[in-house]
Amino acid sequence: MKVVTRFAPSPTGYLHIGGARTALYNWLFAKHHQQFGDGGRFLLRIEDTDRKRSTDSAVEAIYDGLKWLGLEWDGQAISQFARVERHKQAVRQLIDNGHAYPCYCSPEELAEMREKARQEGRSMRYDGRWRDRDPADAPAGVDPVIRLKAPQQGETVIQDLVQGEVRVDNSQMDDMVLLRADGTPTYMLAVVVDDFDMAVTHVIRGDDHLTNAFRQVQLYRALGWPLPVFAHIPLIHGPDGAKMSKRHGALGVDAYRDQGYLPEALRNYLLRLGWSHGDDEIISTDQAVEWFDLAHVGKSAARFDFAKLTNINGHYIRLCKDDILVERVLIGLREMFDGKLADEVPDRLKRGMSQLKERAKTLIELTESAKFFAEPRPLVLTEKAAGVLTPEACGYLVAVRHELERSAIWNGDHLKQVVHTFTESAGLKLGKVAQPLRAALTGTTASPGDIFHLMEIFGRDDTLGRLDDALSRA
Repeated sequence: MKVVTRFAPSPTGYLHIGGARTALYNWLFAKHHQQFGDGGRFLLRIEDTDRKRSTDSAVEAIYDGLKWLGLEWDGQAISQFARVERHKQAVRQLIDNGHAYPCYCSPEELAEMREKARQEGRSMRYDGRWRDRDPADAPAGVDPVIRLKAPQQGETVIQDLVQGEVRVDNSQMDDMVLLRADGTPTYMLAVVVDDFDMAVTHVIRGDDHLTNAFRQVQLYRALGWPLPVFAHIPLIHGPDGAKMSKRHGALGVDAYRDQGYLPEALRNYLLRLGWSHGDDEIISTDQAVEWFDLAHVGKSAARFDFAKLTNINGHYIRLCKDDILVERVLIGLREMFDGKLADEVPDRLKRGMSQLKERAKTLIELTESAKFFAEPRPLVLTEKAAGVLTPEACGYLVAVRHELERSAIWNGDHLKQVVHTFTESAGLKLGKVAQPLRAALTGTTASPGDIFHLMEIFGRDDTLGRLDDALSRA
């Protein structure tokens, strides 16, 4: 069977982190069957029937978020709103087959119905008063809604690939509205018709849709259409086990991008946030496509852990090619320095990136740590760096500068030997000179990398010039 999955977000805001994970699971399942099965497709549908809340900017945010994550969809994205006439056609089919009917209840009657059910301790459901009533009894001037004539006996059963067998007594469900009085389709109707027309074989979504699935199954059967396979994945919770909120990290995918996370790291983290493959934590995209299945999706809610995401991101930064990181860091540095960077900055970044990336956990950290490569002289010293440059330390730097200026060879290993020879002759430990050197050359005490390698990258003239700048302020 050729697998077809879909991601169907509502464009009422950003692509949030839970939606991103749902999209990832759908994408992986389709890609797995594309490579290792009979074929697979991942489709995108924008559920924009709520015209008051749907915006073009939100649609673009969804597109941008998916593309940044590397979750490209097959074919053109589908607008649910553009298919309204098809949804109405399906309702006419249901009416013709006796599976739907017009309901002329007024808002006041429905409110009275709910209040009575509340007083009697019953679920507040529609009581079916127009289910078998002659439309000739309809009050004048009232536009009806169209309701599904749902089964009243027996059970509706779903064989869910994640939740297992789940069932509900049909007496617990009422005749849901398919078309509103103004003729617009409801979510329940549109989802079923769209999934059928898109030939969706597997509906993979959050388990907050599980109750919807029972109603949708009834609608599939009333239309005489085959059921898709359902897989309802648990939601993401915060570290404290509470429902995910902004304080837990329930942000848009764009926010994670702006905070310096790599798309491959976020994919890896979201994959493991509810799915497992033994004890594997770092899983490449190729491995994920090969291994992903629905059998290993857990039934319990996963807990979002920012620290773990950040550690994984650091791992992917270390794996990332230096050229790619250089381009991303240059973007940040240009913003930091109003677009003005010295010509030598890109080359310095290329030469220093292998050391810079060893400690960074995010692109923000990486860019901040690379700032001294781009900062114009004289450098702005941090408070700690200024504190290191004591009169005693500056005295050492004057002597070391003299030795460095005399050096005919300018590479990291040789420069280290020059400084080491000086400290030995002066009876000093290397740190007594290396730390002031770092403060003078980078403006900080916590710059990454070997200071002698950095001196090689700066070159003779700039290294000596930075030392002169620091000494002139001592």
